[in-house]
Amino acid sequence: MADRATIRRLKKLRQAINLHNHRYHTLDDPLVSDAEFDALMRELRAIEEADSSLVTPDSPTQRIGSAPSERFAEVVHPQPMLSLANAFDGSELAAWHKRAAALLETERFAMVCEPKIDGLAIALTYEDGLLVRGATRGDGARGEDVTPNVRTINTVPLVLLGKPPRRMEVRGEVYFPRDAFARMNEERAEAGEPLFANPRNAAAGALRQLDPRITASRRLDVWVYQLGWTENGDGAGTHEPATHSEVMAWLGGFGLRVNPEMTTVASLDEAEAYHERWLGRRAEVNYQTDGIVIKIDRRDFQRHMGFVGREPRWAIAYKFPAEQATTRLLDIRVNVGRTGTLNPYAVLEPVQVSGVTVKQATLHNEDDIRRKDIRVGDVVIVERAGEVIPQVVGPVLEFRTEAQVRYEMPERCPVCSTPVVREEGEAAHRCVNARCEAQAYERLKHFVSRGAMDIEGLGERLVGVLLDEGLIEDFPDIYGLEHAQLAALDRMGEKSAANLIAAIEASKRRPLAAIISSLGILHVGGETAELLARRFGGVPRLADAAQDDLESIDGIGPIVARAIVAHFENEGNGRIVAELEAAGVRLESDETPAAATPQPFDGLRFVVTGRLETFTRSQVEAYIKERGGAVSSGVSKKTDYVVAGADPGTKRDDAERLGVATIGEAELVELASAEGP
Repeated sequence: MADRATIRRLKKLRQAINLHNHRYHTLDDPLVSDAEFDALMRELRAIEEADSSLVTPDSPTQRIGSAPSERFAEVVHPQPMLSLANAFDGSELAAWHKRAAALLETERFAMVCEPKIDGLAIALTYEDGLLVRGATRGDGARGEDVTPNVRTINTVPLVLLGKPPRRMEVRGEVYFPRDAFARMNEERAEAGEPLFANPRNAAAGALRQLDPRITASRRLDVWVYQLGWTENGDGAGTHEPATHSEVMAWLGGFGLRVNPEMTTVASLDEAEAYHERWLGRRAEVNYQTDGIVIKIDRRDFQRHMGFVGREPRWAIAYKFPAEQATTRLLDIRVNVGRTGTLNPYAVLEPVQVSGVTVKQATLHNEDDIRRKDIRVGDVVIVERAGEVIPQVVGPVLEFRTEAQVRYEMPERCPVCSTPVVREEGEAAHRCVNARCEAQAYERLKHFVSRGAMDIEGLGERLVGVLLDEGLIEDFPDIYGLEHAQLAALDRMGEKSAANLIAAIEASKRRPLAAIISSLGILHVGGETAELLARRFGGVPRLADAAQDDLESIDGIGPIVARAIVAHFENEGNGRIVAELEAAGVRLESDETPAAATPQPFDGLRFVVTGRLETFTRSQVEAYIKERGGAVSSGVSKKTDYVVAGADPGTKRDDAERLGVATIGEAELVELASAEGP
């Protein structure tokens, strides 16, 4: 066991190294030479190697990365990691500002502008100043635990400086510095390895490596951009600054890396000027940006404004114009999606756009092709909208000749030759053959994917093999697969087959929302599946739901409701549900569904306006929803009550004009009691 002098020296070395790491990596202002820093690290390593019991996860020596992991654990975010609404031009930004002014009932509010880093969102949790968890954003509600990989990033403090809150979470963006990315690609080229397309994709791939030592070799960096939450030892919130700009300075004092380009502005014109400056400077910095983020500075204003869907009303991403390039459209082809949609796409002469070689681009649907008058053989403009999805903007007409050919959507499915249909009011053509091979493949890919049944080991290639071998045709067949069948397949073997059988068995206990999402119901993604799971508590009750029941759920409109009803009216889909249940898939939630217990506000729609005293805006909306009510942003004939605080603005006038009752906070609570069971 180490003596006291050794332990004291160990602590001093770690404190000194943490300080020098902060000065070098975060402040770019080192206090010692590289040789002096290396000497401190050598001494620390020598002490730890002499007594391995002294090695702790927060030691600076542990940034090199630990042994590979078999899989990332799931993390439920205590507060959702929300996405941002986008503005692509000045008019859209002005519209956001106008909405914010209306909600705040003042046009005078400060905003914070900062570069929008093109990387991967991360949540960092600290307890007693020590880094205990790093988690990816995931779907916003759940992410992946990538703590061992995060520990390898030099600009992520393992130990905070000063006296931070007892527990806290901060959010940031992990990115691949341009120079490190260029060096890595040079090394890969020399080794004859394929090059990475862009820093963002490389950063995402590096952070999700199962072997943290690979992550450590990639030299990732981080900018912290927001406080998630704080907590004292007694569970109470700690004292925090009143504005976002003050919060960021506060976090910087703990040694967290805050972008020095963050600027407070007083007007929309100043925000526009900041955007214009960064548009010209974006190539000068050592990180990729795809726009700027604008946040309302006062945090009480942020709480008052709340959220819409998964986006805060108090922040917006003002994107830079997408990069464009011209190339020739060689062909238009169609693939068939899991719901039977025929999706046209462009086959292009390869062209570089935003650092990526683009060979294909989306064409959305026939109406889009007609509207843009895109023809096979055209020279076309290609862009990456938001620097993500390549799309064809339109033809360059000056290059058009009589040789270009107008495109016609196929009358039959290109896979199964079934006649395609286009429903009235829909843009998409569909193959209505539920047994279409293309649909079967896409539906099964979706069923086993991470956001659905999450069957590890059953990827795209193996789904195709199982279909080709006739071992599966639809979802329930997966649960009838046997070890011997799988082990006999090419590139499987006994161990892989056993692992896959175990993964299939584990999928039977997936959360209800994931199971609903896995069924491939038209228009039902992860967020809608969560709403349905909370409301009905089980697939059988959902299958029996009427369209009116579905439309009463805030966030589900008539189109989605019709699609859900039509899905379960289909005899084949009903058979699939029954067979999944017979196979042992748990189709019920452990929680009591909202629809199973009468709620005081069932069927009632509310609008909240003005400054509240007892509740914050988000609290009163949660209070209403927890009791079965729906909350809308605007007053209409469908509104039952307007909950009004001080200075309610025009919404109270709208309520009076439409004959909608206006109540206060106390009356809302009384209403809940009076309407209760």
